[in-house]
Amino acid sequence: MIQQIDYFVIAPPLALALAAGLVLLLDAFLPSGPRIRTALGLVTIGGVLVALGFIVAQATRAGAGVRAGGGGQGGGSMATFCVPDALAPAAAGRGSAGGSASVPALCSFVADRFTLVFAGLVLVAALVVVLMSMTELAAGGIPPGEWYFLLLCTITGAVTLPASRDLIMLVVALELVSLPVFALTALKRYDGRASEAAVKLFVVSVVSTAVMLFGVSLLYGIGGTVYLSRLAEVFSGAVPAPGVVGTGGQGAGALGAGAVTSSAAGMVTAQGMTSPTAGVITVGVVLVLAGFAFKIAAVPFHSWAPDVYQGAPVPVAALLSVISKAAGFAGLILLLVTALSGRAATWTPIVAIIAALTMTVGNLLALRQRSAVRLLAWSSVAQSGYVLAPLAVAHHATERMSPAGPTSASGPAATISPGGTTLTGVPGGEALLSGAVGASLTYLIVYAAMNLGAFAVVMLVSRAAARNELGDYRGLAYRSPVAGLALGFSLICLAGLPPGLAGLFAKVVVFRELVNGGAGWLAVIMAVNTVLGLYYYVSWTAQIFTPAPGVAVAPQLTAAPRPSASKLTSSELTPASELLPASGVSSAPGPGSAPHLSLGHAFPAAWVAVGLAVAVAVVFSIAPQVAMDLALLSPFS
Repeated sequence: MIQQIDYFVIAPPLALALAAGLVLLLDAFLPSGPRIRTALGLVTIGGVLVALGFIVAQATRAGAGVRAGGGGQGGGSMATFCVPDALAPAAAGRGSAGGSASVPALCSFVADRFTLVFAGLVLVAALVVVLMSMTELAAGGIPPGEWYFLLLCTITGAVTLPASRDLIMLVVALELVSLPVFALTALKRYDGRASEAAVKLFVVSVVSTAVMLFGVSLLYGIGGTVYLSRLAEVFSGAVPAPGVVGTGGQGAGALGAGAVTSSAAGMVTAQGMTSPTAGVITVGVVLVLAGFAFKIAAVPFHSWAPDVYQGAPVPVAALLSVISKAAGFAGLILLLVTALSGRAATWTPIVAIIAALTMTVGNLLALRQRSAVRLLAWSSVAQSGYVLAPLAVAHHATERMSPAGPTSASGPAATISPGGTTLTGVPGGEALLSGAVGASLTYLIVYAAMNLGAFAVVMLVSRAAARNELGDYRGLAYRSPVAGLALGFSLICLAGLPPGLAGLFAKVVVFRELVNGGAGWLAVIMAVNTVLGLYYYVSWTAQIFTPAPGVAVAPQLTAAPRPSASKLTSSELTPASELLPASGVSSAPGPGSAPHLSLGHAFPAAWVAVGLAVAVAVVFSIAPQVAMDLALLSPFS
């Protein structure tokens, strides 16, 4: 009756947590200095790489089906923190943690294909963010130990969240992603905009968490269990609701594993629930959706994003736009298509409307922006709409799939299917493998590479141009060809134009899923918004390749530390031409001309970040099936 722990399954978040502790210890006992800052950054990168190595090892073992808890038809899943058989009659006869040939039905941590893809995405993005952080911290003014510790805590939560299979772990992991970001934003001391951004982010996150917890409490009160697989059975009508008075299921407790009867008012039936219970469930679903909409900056819960992105250090903005957003989508997908699959009629119209509003508002307001970071913030809001859209037809995708097996009132059996865990008898378990979720995941993977490439170049430019407006990028391709080409390619990918075909293929995947799912009106709105997005992406790209007025040769100088943007005066601004060696020609700033940006070799870590993000985007543009294979969508798989 002792719960067993499989440390191999939890190795990725465990490695990140140990790395965070090591960083904190090193920072406490070693003298501060540039070498220590670099060393702490390298330790952080090492922790991320170790976690990524464990993810690859888990994927290899699960695919081969050679580890206990994985096997089957070419794919496998591993689980831990499972309910012992003696305490969960519903799981009896179907194995236990760490020593079975199948995944137990009631487990808190599951490493399946869905988990591994999301964790891999987070860790690769984390490498880019850490490299950007090394450049951000090089100027001093930000304590490196606290920075890397908080960053690793956020990454730990983001890796844990897609593996969470109960409500408690889901909420804890989501907060582990969110809470350190407040401090990361405010670590830029004596910067008024950073402090304001941190307060806004804190207030918004606290409100969203409270709203989501209220919704979660309602779902738990009706379902009588915290496990997502068991909630799916309850809300789909496979078993009566243990949390409803009179169903005889009060003894099921949090495990949802007791025997229940089916002769009471207000219980779950195969056709649905009676009106009072259905109303409570609807409120719970709406509140959970609203809470996650805050986390992913979806309309109408998006207003915090532009101010926070602009006030936070650029690496934190990149983290919010990719890692935090990916974690939010992972939790949302798990709740909607697993726990709440039986209530799809309630949440699919809401998701469709939110997706349409998000992509439209994001693109329209991006048209008016002159600040590079604010434009990327509104672009990120619009991209959230594209990722959300396929989830509006997730229930159609599930219906198109063959049934996983018969429903058992005694509880779900666990079987293994290629690419992930399918819980036989649990509606929604197979939906993690559906085309709709795959379309969202494909777009999220491609978007991460494109967006990180853009943010990395924007951070380099921000070292020279304190205001970091679009006009500062005029002629960038002539003054720093590598930076100009990298940013231009990332923007073209986001627009979905050749040669950046990665964005085009990602949009086609989403568009196809919407049409096949019967949401033609949403596909039309997406097409219109894609055209709207072309304007500001192409306009910014045109600035990059437009020569700046006044051409002269500028000397090569090393970049000096940049003071806080809020304290800069016109006399303190370092001319951009002093920060980067020209590749042949260089323009001297003149009246009305853009500052001359020299990005040179002063920021090697940032250049590695640019190269990594753009290289992935190039791979996705040349071979889009790579991204689709990861999301189980490729017709060539």
